[in-house]
Amino acid sequence: MAKAHSTPTWQRAIVAMAGTVIGAVVVAALYWMQEICIPLVVAVLLAFLLSPPVRALQRRGLGRVPSVLTIVILAALFISGVIWLVTQQVGGLVQQLPAYTSNIKHRIRAIRGLGHDSRLAAMFEDLADELNPLPDKVDIAPGDPDREYIPTRSRHEKVVIEPQSPVWLSSLSRFLTPALRSVGGLAMAVVLVIFMLLGRENLRSRVLRLIGQGRLSSTTKAIDEAGQRISRFLLTQAVVNGTYGVIVSAGLFVAGVDYAILWGFMAATLRYVPYVGAVTAAAFPVIFSLAMFDGWWHATAVVGVFLPLELVTANFVEPRLYRESMGVSEVALLTAAAFWAWLWGPIGLVLSAPLTVVMVVLGKYVPSLEFLDVLLGDQPALDQNVILYQRLLARDQDEAAELILARTQGAAPEKVYDELLVPLLSETRRDRERNLLTPGDEAFIHQATHEFLEDLGERKTSSLAVDIDRKPVAKKSRLIAVPARDAADRLALGMLQQVLGPEKWDIEVVAVATLASELMERVGQEHQFLICIGSLPPGGLAHTRYVCKRLRSRFPQIRIVVGRWGLKGNVEQNEAQLREAGADYVETTFVGARDRLNTLHLLDPAPVGDSAEHEDSHRKGAEPLAVGV
Repeated sequence: MAKAHSTPTWQRAIVAMAGTVIGAVVVAALYWMQEICIPLVVAVLLAFLLSPPVRALQRRGLGRVPSVLTIVILAALFISGVIWLVTQQVGGLVQQLPAYTSNIKHRIRAIRGLGHDSRLAAMFEDLADELNPLPDKVDIAPGDPDREYIPTRSRHEKVVIEPQSPVWLSSLSRFLTPALRSVGGLAMAVVLVIFMLLGRENLRSRVLRLIGQGRLSSTTKAIDEAGQRISRFLLTQAVVNGTYGVIVSAGLFVAGVDYAILWGFMAATLRYVPYVGAVTAAAFPVIFSLAMFDGWWHATAVVGVFLPLELVTANFVEPRLYRESMGVSEVALLTAAAFWAWLWGPIGLVLSAPLTVVMVVLGKYVPSLEFLDVLLGDQPALDQNVILYQRLLARDQDEAAELILARTQGAAPEKVYDELLVPLLSETRRDRERNLLTPGDEAFIHQATHEFLEDLGERKTSSLAVDIDRKPVAKKSRLIAVPARDAADRLALGMLQQVLGPEKWDIEVVAVATLASELMERVGQEHQFLICIGSLPPGGLAHTRYVCKRLRSRFPQIRIVVGRWGLKGNVEQNEAQLREAGADYVETTFVGARDRLNTLHLLDPAPVGDSAEHEDSHRKGAEPLAVGV
């Protein structure tokens, strides 16, 4: 991600305040309108989940309405059947709990007995007595006058006996209210799913109208791809978790653990909760086995069912079925689970992972929702070169060195220079020209970069192509490297010097403070050579053109290569102006400069000859070569 453009402080403050207010309003609306929002969210997720089978039926010739109704009815029957089975299991568990009372008491006594004689337990009891002392007993003598002031109930107090409603009626009302609310929400979700599946093109068009103005083609492709990825992920996750629950039920049934269907359903449901769901699902049958059965065999059998199944599912099945990561960070998943559980309760906890995945995918494909990908995604929020620059601004040279060292693993040095160090120097120059950096900051970054170069020169390992290029040769080519302006250009030429290597190149890097007359005199002393001018953006084009013109007018036969390393915009315009000024080649990467110079190495360098501009060059040679020095 590119570095954000700087904005005035007051604008950032207004944006932050507006975002805070909008976020608070959205959270409040989600909480107070959860009876509407939860069915809506469930309907959206079910629509994504059921969309692939609906399209499959349509491809087989079945109409849209029959396809939608068939899939929705089958899904409703399946969910209803599972709920009925689980309800029966819960009812049986509640009815049989009293039969296990003695065993539960025995377990509790055994646990309490572990610390019965413990001095630590006695200490805690003493501390509890000190913190919660009992009130002192007050003895009042029969003749004490204070006894007369003890209030007593009046003999004439009126007692009103109110008729009580039957106990079953109050229990029924407490049960029916949440049950009817759940049934109503489920019915609303089913109706919404039907109409969403019937009118999915209409809904897609409305979304495109909102976010796709001016970029209809790219937004259409993005929305289609995002919808397919979400549907594929939700369907795969449902199949994996459902299969997981079936295997758990079968394993516990074989092990002799009662209510295996209930534990399998809990395992399939809680597995939607990231990281802790499987552990929580296994804890319930383990505790049940310890409480209901003598010995440890059943509890061990439960662990033996869950542990290998979770290891295989998490490490082998899911990575292959999901094919690619959905790009959600671990911290985001856990934070989202806590947030949705706080907001909507248990249903929010179950929906947290699918909701987070949907938001991250939308953030990847919808530009206006990119902040979701930044907040919840697992990709770095900043490019590596920006992180490197930020670390050096904080004077954290050790972490910056670790970042560069990690990037050099398996990468050619020129790739590291193009992707990390050149953008670092360009950004440093840009901020220095804006007076956002002090001279001390700039000097520290340049010194750190110089040390990085020395370290890379010792550590770098050659790739196969570079090894072939660096076979010893009988004759070395002469190359004069000229920094266009300042120390940043000098550092860039040091990178070029390392990329080319000393095996077949005799490279002389001219000092930054060299005057134009001194450069012309130095070039005139050579008989075979190339000239490479290092000029990092931003800026520097005008002075680089000036140096090219002076060299070309004085030495018409030399070959001039200009390195505008790190240039991203106006590349063709820069190249045209530099060629017009006398440059033979313009390269924007070290890879290109390496290949170009190695090609020129195979040719015989042209001899140098002074032109008629010799006197004029001496007359104008007092002008400095590097205008920034």
